[in-house]
Amino acid sequence: MELIEVKQALNTLKEKLDEITKSFNIDKITKTITTYEEEMSSPDFWSDRREAKNVIDEANLLKSKKERYDELVTLYEELEVTYSLLNDEEMDETLKKELVDGTEEFKQKIHEFDLQLLLTEPYDQNNAIVELHPGAGGTESQDWGEMLLRMYTRYAEKKGYKVEILDYQNGDEAGIKSVTLILKGENAYGYIKSEKGVHRLVRISPFDSSGRRHTSFVSVDVMPEINDDIEIEVKSEDIKVDTYRASGAGGQHVNTTDSAVRITHTPTGTVVTCQNERSQIKNRERAMQMLKTKLYQVEVEKKQEEIANLRGEQKEIGWGSQIRSYVFHPYSMVKDHRTHLDVGNTQAVMDGDLDQFIDAYLRWRLENS
Repeated sequence: MELIEVKQALNTLKEKLDEITKSFNIDKITKTITTYEEEMSSPDFWSDRREAKNVIDEANLLKSKKERYDELVTLYEELEVTYSLLNDEEMDETLKKELVDGTEEFKQKIHEFDLQLLLTEPYDQNNAIVELHPGAGGTESQDWGEMLLRMYTRYAEKKGYKVEILDYQNGDEAGIKSVTLILKGENAYGYIKSEKGVHRLVRISPFDSSGRRHTSFVSVDVMPEINDDIEIEVKSEDIKVDTYRASGAGGQHVNTTDSAVRITHTPTGTVVTCQNERSQIKNRERAMQMLKTKLYQVEVEKKQEEIANLRGEQKEIGWGSQIRSYVFHPYSMVKDHRTHLDVGNTQAVMDGDLDQFIDAYLRWRLENS
């Protein structure tokens, strides 16, 4: 990269940084942090523990955002100094490489920060619970479900998230019947919520001796993990608890006792399962927390639907509808039907490269909100 190209890239990134500065409102954020710190130093701060926790969480979130913004400003200033040194003196290849590498790093960091500013909805910062349910099609769809499980696991690894399998039901011949996993990390729900919906695969079936093309579907559900302070009442007479022997992928988590738990909420027909803990008691506790999360999500979606009906809105994509197609044959392409983004490198996507889809979805959602 020539020095003039680096300068052009820096100018473009500076314009982006200026845009972020205007929307970020650093002065307001700094004042809000100061207000929270004053509240936390009050003698009666812990009189309401739930509210105290909310204040601490919000203060920490704002501090984290401010630190990242300050890091961007500092990094850009350092790049400007490095460019000036190169411009004033003889070309130093080591210094030039440092400038080029630093510019690429800054480009990545400013993109990530810009994306985080789009996460403005409740629970975006929470962990994410992801459920995969293959549709009709037997082995074909079950194999597709396992491929998606691998895709999300690879994505989580790239983001530095921890993945925990809560429930795993093996397929009849291959793949999965269903899987529930949790992605643990900052903004996990905010990002992965873009995957909620039906995912369609078109390929030459490895299970068809005639080599015919098959279409498979898997439903992906995404919910935020919500803490125990969620105000959802679950009556004991409204639930049915079943226990069964745990089993997992490749023999993992296999147990000789009935430690796995399935809870059915009779009024809504909501079912949750958990088998990752060794203790039946712990599995039940985790399953109850998941049930509350699901019931809360149902209430939120009901309210959103009511508002949409009052406004007379016609959503292009509804709950449970097809959101993305993955075509492996006769050509290679992954297309998102909401944002109309299509990517030709299907292997990269299946290896967890989902950032471009997430970015496009968050911006599309903002434009259509």
